Amino acid sequence: MSAAGKVAMVTGAGSGIGRASALALLKEGYSVVLAGRRKNQLEETASRSGAAERVLPVPTDVTDPASIAALFTAAKERFGRLDVLFNNAGTNAPGVMFEELTYEQWSNVVAVNLTGCFLCAQHAFRLMKEQSPRGGRIINNGSISAHAPRPNSAPYTATKHAITGLTKCLSLDGRKYDIACGQIDIGNALTEMAARMAQGVPQANGTMAVEPLMDVEHVARTIVFMASMPLDANVQFVTVMATKMPFVGRG
Repeated sequence: MSAAGKVAMVTGAGSGIGRASALALLKEGYSVVLAGRRKNQLEETASRSGAAERVLPVPTDVTDPASIAALFTAAKERFGRLDVLFNNAGTNAPGVMFEELTYEQWSNVVAVNLTGCFLCAQHAFRLMKEQSPRGGRIINNGSISAHAPRPNSAPYTATKHAITGLTKCLSLDGRKYDIACGQIDIGNALTEMAARMAQGVPQANGTMAVEPLMDVEHVARTIVFMASMPLDANVQFVTVMATKMPFVGRG
């Protein structure tokens, strides 16, 4: 399907998976709203696009309901509609032992990874169900951690499991409004967040091991594919991972 005239929004668009996905959507012909905490990083993403007339950077704190409301207001004022939301913004807590996690560390990960995703999806629902043509698509960034944890990762893993539940609810509740929702579970894409895998990370058996990584462009191409589906079809769940990372089997 042609992306001409279609509008996408990407949270966490200032780096990593968000930046790669935003640029891929722009290349495909979408107009793209870039959301993220750091204005300079969003502007860097926009400058790489070569399509300034189709880009709207909006500095946004996804833990702040007022900031998210302002984001969607700006998107509607600029482009008039929203066809795709990629709920990508995420964070992690320090890899400390479970019993040493602080309430603040736990709460911050929940606020960004889960509550921020919920709030953005809620605003997208309100816009998509009222616009004409009606409907749209929400893509949530899950993770391999939505299936299996890493050591000392309770906040991140718990929120990613919760994203799976939210994805299912949005998929069900969106049917009557022609809103589709799917989830991409990513494993070891080479970004700033995952670069430590190449140096060695803790394994379930207590050892440290270097893990394979994959080019983040594979993720971006998958996002474009999911976004391009007609609204009567949906990629409900998809896993994109480095082939030899320790996930299937017993490590």
